[in-house]
Amino acid sequence: MSAERLLMNEFKALSKEPWTNVELINENVFEWSVALIVLNPESLHYGGYFKAKMSFPKNYPYSPPDFKFLRPLYHPNIYPDGRLCISILHQPGEDEMSGELAAERWSPVQRVETVLISVLSLLDDAEVSSPANVDAGVMLRNKPDHYKEMVKKDLETSKQDIPAGYVMPTHETAFKTVKDDGDFEMSWEDSDAESFGGSDSDMEELDEDMSDFGAEDEDEDEEEDDE
Repeated sequence: MSAERLLMNEFKALSKEPWTNVELINENVFEWSVALIVLNPESLHYGGYFKAKMSFPKNYPYSPPDFKFLRPLYHPNIYPDGRLCISILHQPGEDEMSGELAAERWSPVQRVETVLISVLSLLDDAEVSSPANVDAGVMLRNKPDHYKEMVKKDLETSKQDIPAGYVMPTHETAFKTVKDDGDFEMSWEDSDAESFGGSDSDMEELDEDMSDFGAEDEDEDEEEDDE
């Protein structure tokens, strides 16, 4: 599958997700405008609309995309220019200098969705041992209350980027559903796998692959019986 087709499939799938708002820049599938919408009510960044730009190489998915926040966040793992210090965006293979394992870095099996979920996780699970923003790392360790105030400022500033007419999803509207027959409510914990999982099209492709795999096994069994 070509990089263009793969990216367009991923773009269409992510366009249906409530926790991100994606657009193509100048109709170029290799340049995306991405907004991360934090829907975890336990997050310090809950309610934020954090815009970023993603640029993809022509040989995607064999090389990772670039990711850069348009409004740099005060965070130990975000550089002052908005770039990220995160393993999944590093080139494939192990790195003896940093000690990163190949499994932690980019690989062709990764997807845009994987990157965005990793960034969302990073926001509230900072790695302070090797910070990109030393001041933010020191503040998080020594003055956590001050750090929370900085996060709150970034959160409020991010809301300036919400497009006119765009209805911001909340935890309740995005994940809680009520069934007429049982008044069943889905909690945040229950929704993780579904809300951040693969799309329906991904599952259909997986089912087709598994069917093909089963058919091959049956053919092999028939050949053995004939012998």
